[in-house]
Amino acid sequence: MSFDHNNNSMLGRFALTLILTWHYLLILTGLLVLFYYIQPILTVLPALLMIFTLYFFRNPKRNIPATQNLILSPADGLIINIDEAYEDKFIKDRVIRVNIFLSISNVHINRSPLAGEVKYRYYRPGKFIPAFKSHASEINEKNFIGIESQSFKLMVCQITGFIARRIKCWVNESHKLAAGEIIGIIKFGSGTEILIPAGSKLLVKKGDKVRAGETIIGTLPGN
Repeated sequence: MSFDHNNNSMLGRFALTLILTWHYLLILTGLLVLFYYIQPILTVLPALLMIFTLYFFRNPKRNIPATQNLILSPADGLIINIDEAYEDKFIKDRVIRVNIFLSISNVHINRSPLAGEVKYRYYRPGKFIPAFKSHASEINEKNFIGIESQSFKLMVCQITGFIARRIKCWVNESHKLAAGEIIGIIKFGSGTEILIPAGSKLLVKKGDKVRAGETIIGTLPGN
Protein backbone atom coordinates (compact mmCIF):
# COMPACT_ATOMS: atom_id res chain seq x y z
CA MET A 1 0.00 0.00 0.00
CA SER A 2 1.82 3.12 -1.20
CA PHE A 3 -0.36 5.68 0.60
CA ASP A 4 0.95 6.91 3.95
CA HIS A 5 -1.74 5.26 6.06
CA ASN A 6 -0.14 6.62 9.25
CA ASN A 7 -0.78 10.25 8.28
CA ASN A 8 -2.65 11.54 11.33
CA SER A 9 -3.96 14.75 9.75
CA MET A 10 -7.70 14.99 9.13
CA LEU A 11 -7.10 14.94 5.36
CA GLY A 12 -4.76 11.96 5.62
CA ARG A 13 -7.15 9.98 7.78
CA PHE A 14 -10.08 10.66 5.45
CA ALA A 15 -7.92 9.78 2.42
CA LEU A 16 -7.23 6.35 3.94
CA THR A 17 -10.97 5.84 4.44
CA LEU A 18 -11.59 6.67 0.77
CA ILE A 19 -8.82 4.30 -0.37
CA LEU A 20 -10.41 1.50 1.64
CA THR A 21 -13.94 2.21 0.43
CA TRP A 22 -13.77 3.53 -3.14
CA HIS A 23 -14.79 0.23 -4.77
CA TYR A 24 -17.75 -0.17 -2.39
CA LEU A 25 -18.79 3.45 -2.97
CA LEU A 26 -18.51 3.00 -6.74
CA ILE A 27 -20.87 0.02 -6.69
CA LEU A 28 -23.30 1.78 -4.35
CA THR A 29 -23.26 4.90 -6.52
CA GLY A 30 -24.19 2.76 -9.53
CA LEU A 31 -27.05 1.22 -7.56
CA LEU A 32 -28.19 4.65 -6.39
CA VAL A 33 -28.43 5.89 -10.00
CA LEU A 34 -30.18 2.70 -11.13
CA PHE A 35 -32.70 2.80 -8.28
CA TYR A 36 -33.39 6.48 -8.95
CA TYR A 37 -34.59 5.66 -12.46
CA ILE A 38 -36.61 2.67 -11.24
CA GLN A 39 -38.19 4.32 -8.18
CA PRO A 40 -36.56 7.36 -6.45
CA ILE A 41 -37.58 6.20 -2.97
CA LEU A 42 -35.38 3.12 -3.44
CA THR A 43 -32.26 5.33 -3.41
CA VAL A 44 -32.57 5.49 0.37
CA LEU A 45 -31.06 1.98 0.71
CA PRO A 46 -27.78 2.53 -1.22
CA ALA A 47 -27.45 5.99 0.37
CA LEU A 48 -27.67 4.47 3.86
CA LEU A 49 -25.18 1.77 2.88
CA MET A 50 -22.75 4.45 1.66
CA ILE A 51 -23.00 6.25 4.99
CA PHE A 52 -22.47 2.98 6.89
CA THR A 53 -19.45 2.08 4.72
CA LEU A 54 -17.75 5.42 5.43
CA TYR A 55 -18.57 5.02 9.13
CA PHE A 56 -17.24 1.47 9.34
CA PHE A 57 -13.92 2.31 7.66
CA ARG A 58 -13.39 5.48 9.70
CA ASN A 59 -9.89 6.23 10.92
CA PRO A 60 -10.19 8.48 14.00
CA LYS A 61 -7.24 10.38 15.39
CA ARG A 62 -5.51 8.62 18.26
CA ASN A 63 -3.30 10.14 20.95
CA ILE A 64 -0.46 7.65 21.25
CA PRO A 65 1.27 7.58 24.70
CA ALA A 66 4.91 8.58 24.29
CA THR A 67 6.24 6.59 27.28
CA GLN A 68 8.37 3.58 26.36
CA ASN A 69 7.80 0.04 27.69
CA LEU A 70 4.02 0.39 27.43
CA ILE A 71 2.03 -2.28 25.60
CA LEU A 72 -0.87 -0.62 23.77
CA SER A 73 -4.05 -2.23 22.56
CA PRO A 74 -3.78 -3.33 18.91
CA ALA A 75 -7.54 -2.99 18.37
CA ASP A 76 -10.74 -1.30 19.46
CA GLY A 77 -13.29 -3.54 21.11
CA LEU A 78 -14.19 -5.56 24.18
CA ILE A 79 -11.80 -7.85 26.05
CA ILE A 80 -13.61 -11.19 26.12
CA ASN A 81 -10.87 -13.38 27.55
CA ILE A 82 -7.47 -13.25 29.24
CA ASP A 83 -5.47 -16.41 29.84
CA GLU A 84 -2.00 -17.92 29.70
CA ALA A 85 -0.79 -20.03 26.81
CA TYR A 86 2.34 -21.35 25.13
CA GLU A 87 3.14 -19.68 21.80
CA ASP A 88 5.15 -22.07 19.63
CA LYS A 89 5.57 -20.19 16.33
CA PHE A 90 7.58 -17.08 17.18
CA ILE A 91 7.79 -16.32 20.89
CA LYS A 92 8.27 -19.97 21.83
CA ASP A 93 7.52 -19.34 25.49
CA ARG A 94 4.67 -18.81 27.92
CA VAL A 95 2.58 -15.72 27.19
CA ILE A 96 -0.39 -13.77 28.47
CA ARG A 97 -3.07 -13.85 25.78
CA VAL A 98 -5.61 -11.02 25.59
CA ASN A 99 -8.53 -11.63 23.24
CA ILE A 100 -10.41 -8.58 21.90
CA PHE A 101 -13.78 -8.85 20.15
CA LEU A 102 -14.61 -6.20 17.56
CA SER A 103 -18.30 -5.65 16.92
CA ILE A 104 -19.48 -4.21 13.63
CA SER A 105 -19.67 -0.76 15.28
CA ASN A 106 -16.00 -0.68 16.36
CA VAL A 107 -13.13 0.91 14.48
CA HIS A 108 -11.46 -2.01 12.69
CA ILE A 109 -8.01 -0.58 12.03
CA ASN A 110 -5.23 -2.46 13.85
CA ARG A 111 -2.21 -0.69 15.37
CA SER A 112 1.18 -1.79 16.64
CA PRO A 113 1.21 -2.27 20.42
CA LEU A 114 4.70 -0.78 20.78
CA ALA A 115 7.79 0.33 18.87
CA GLY A 116 9.74 -2.58 17.41
CA GLU A 117 10.53 -4.59 14.32
CA VAL A 118 8.36 -7.13 12.54
CA LYS A 119 10.27 -10.40 12.74
CA TYR A 120 7.55 -12.88 11.81
CA ARG A 121 4.55 -13.00 9.49
CA TYR A 122 2.32 -16.00 8.88
CA TYR A 123 -1.13 -16.31 7.33
CA ARG A 124 -3.32 -19.32 8.15
CA PRO A 125 -6.47 -20.09 6.13
CA GLY A 126 -9.46 -21.13 8.19
CA LYS A 127 -13.16 -20.98 8.88
CA PHE A 128 -15.42 -18.01 9.65
CA ILE A 129 -17.33 -18.78 12.84
CA PRO A 130 -18.34 -15.80 15.06
CA ALA A 131 -15.20 -14.22 16.56
CA PHE A 132 -16.67 -14.17 20.08
CA LYS A 133 -16.77 -17.99 20.18
CA SER A 134 -14.10 -19.42 22.48
CA HIS A 135 -12.61 -21.66 19.78
CA ALA A 136 -12.67 -19.07 16.96
CA SER A 137 -8.97 -18.33 17.48
CA GLU A 138 -8.07 -21.97 16.85
CA ILE A 139 -10.02 -22.57 13.62
CA ASN A 140 -10.75 -19.23 11.94
CA GLU A 141 -8.67 -17.55 9.26
CA LYS A 142 -5.83 -15.80 11.08
CA ASN A 143 -2.83 -13.57 10.42
CA PHE A 144 0.13 -13.66 12.82
CA ILE A 145 2.44 -10.63 13.25
CA GLY A 146 5.49 -11.20 15.46
CA ILE A 147 7.17 -8.07 16.83
CA GLU A 148 10.49 -7.82 18.64
CA SER A 149 11.15 -4.87 20.96
CA GLN A 150 14.00 -4.39 23.43
CA SER A 151 14.74 -8.14 23.26
CA PHE A 152 11.11 -8.93 24.11
CA LYS A 153 8.82 -10.74 21.67
CA LEU A 154 5.11 -10.05 21.25
CA MET A 155 2.51 -11.17 18.75
CA VAL A 156 -0.61 -9.59 17.30
CA CYS A 157 -3.13 -11.92 15.64
CA GLN A 158 -5.84 -10.69 13.28
CA ILE A 159 -8.79 -13.10 13.28
CA THR A 160 -11.76 -13.18 10.91
CA GLY A 161 -15.31 -13.61 12.15
CA PHE A 162 -18.70 -14.68 10.80
CA ILE A 163 -19.11 -11.45 8.82
CA ALA A 164 -15.46 -10.46 8.45
CA ARG A 165 -13.85 -12.28 5.54
CA ARG A 166 -10.97 -10.03 4.60
CA ILE A 167 -7.78 -9.50 6.59
CA LYS A 168 -5.48 -6.74 5.39
CA CYS A 169 -1.95 -6.48 6.79
CA TRP A 170 0.33 -3.67 5.57
CA VAL A 171 3.58 -4.68 7.27
CA ASN A 172 6.08 -7.42 6.49
CA GLU A 173 9.21 -8.84 8.08
CA SER A 174 11.95 -6.23 8.75
CA HIS A 175 9.38 -3.40 8.92
CA LYS A 176 10.30 -0.97 11.71
CA LEU A 177 7.19 -0.01 13.69
CA ALA A 178 6.39 3.00 15.81
CA ALA A 179 4.09 2.59 18.81
CA GLY A 180 0.50 2.92 17.64
CA GLU A 181 1.43 2.68 13.96
CA ILE A 182 -1.33 1.36 11.69
CA ILE A 183 -0.53 -2.22 10.65
CA GLY A 184 -3.74 -3.42 8.99
CA ILE A 185 -7.50 -3.76 9.07
CA ILE A 186 -10.07 -6.55 9.36
CA LYS A 187 -13.20 -5.88 7.34
CA PHE A 188 -16.40 -6.11 9.41
CA GLY A 189 -16.97 -7.89 12.79
CA SER A 190 -13.88 -9.80 13.90
CA GLY A 191 -11.33 -10.47 16.63
CA THR A 192 -7.76 -9.48 17.54
CA GLU A 193 -5.41 -11.19 19.98
CA ILE A 194 -2.28 -9.83 21.57
CA LEU A 195 0.24 -12.21 23.13
CA ILE A 196 2.63 -10.53 25.57
CA PRO A 197 5.55 -11.84 27.68
CA ALA A 198 4.40 -13.82 30.72
CA GLY A 199 6.20 -11.47 33.13
CA SER A 200 4.40 -8.38 31.88
CA LYS A 201 2.30 -6.28 34.27
CA LEU A 202 -1.30 -6.49 33.05
CA LEU A 203 -3.40 -3.32 33.40
CA VAL A 204 -6.69 -4.50 31.89
CA LYS A 205 -9.28 -7.15 32.75
CA LYS A 206 -11.99 -9.15 31.06
CA GLY A 207 -14.94 -6.93 30.18
CA ASP A 208 -12.87 -3.78 29.61
CA LYS A 209 -13.40 -1.73 26.47
CA VAL A 210 -10.17 -0.77 24.71
CA ARG A 211 -9.05 1.61 21.96
CA ALA A 212 -6.25 0.82 19.51
CA GLY A 213 -3.11 2.85 20.12
CA GLU A 214 -4.47 4.51 23.28
CA THR A 215 -5.50 1.92 25.88
CA ILE A 216 -2.53 0.54 27.83
CA ILE A 217 -2.75 -3.26 27.99
CA GLY A 218 0.26 -3.56 30.27
CA THR A 219 3.97 -2.89 30.70
CA LEU A 220 6.93 -5.00 29.62
CA PRO A 221 8.64 -7.17 32.27
CA GLY A 222 10.91 -5.23 34.61
CA ASN A 223 8.91 -2.00 34.34
